Amino acid sequence: MRILIAIMLPFVGLVTSVYSDEPAKAPTRTGDLQRLFNGNDLTGWDGDPSMWSVRDGVIRGETTASNPAKGNTFLIWKGGDLKNFELFVKFRSTAANNSGIQYRSKHITDGSVKNKWVVRGYQHEIRNELEFPNVSGFIYDEGGKRGRLCLVGEKATWEADGKKVTDQLIDGAEYKKLFRLDDWNETVIVAKGNRIQHFLNGRLVLDFLDNEPKLALPQGIIALQLHAGNPMWAEFKDLELKKIPD
Repeated sequence: MRILIAIMLPFVGLVTSVYSDEPAKAPTRTGDLQRLFNGNDLTGWDGDPSMWSVRDGVIRGETTASNPAKGNTFLIWKGGDLKNFELFVKFRSTAANNSGIQYRSKHITDGSVKNKWVVRGYQHEIRNELEFPNVSGFIYDEGGKRGRLCLVGEKATWEADGKKVTDQLIDGAEYKKLFRLDDWNETVIVAKGNRIQHFLNGRLVLDFLDNEPKLALPQGIIALQLHAGNPMWAEFKDLELKKIPD
């Protein structure tokens, strides 16, 4: 993302503009932070106990051939709906499948749901992959109509007439240097009004403005995903939340 900087030239009184190619940096873990995970057990969370546990101080979700997920299933934080916030999470996962972090989402309990922990809404995709576009960080409309709302690298808006990409924030080569394959990565999700930003390992990788009046999500719950399909595991730690006043 380019940052416009105005400079007053000496003696001539003229104002010129230059662009800085310095990428936007993530918010830091400062201020009034709320710990969402105590490091010992799943107090404050609700999910399938046969799939979710705490191991070596981290949240671990795992499916196996003998214990598959019946549809996508989620570990739901029971702290209620959130509007504006900064959410800090460290994650890692297997490459066999994919996972995600839900936010501004809804717990679905009616209709023909496949399990008791179905969640729909904005999802920060988690993948242990390096090739665009199937990488960690894009926004997916879990259970919704719009699919991949905003890809990693995009600055984009979604208007009533559809999606518009306005800038590129990071390319595939840069992402490969940024993402830690088979290791822990840190994401920061910032939601303010209808603007959503995803930061990965300190770097802005996505900037999305949801102006679709019928489908934009103003608030909702947080949850962690285990995807149906191939056996997989995903781990999460250091989950902290900073609420932003409306």
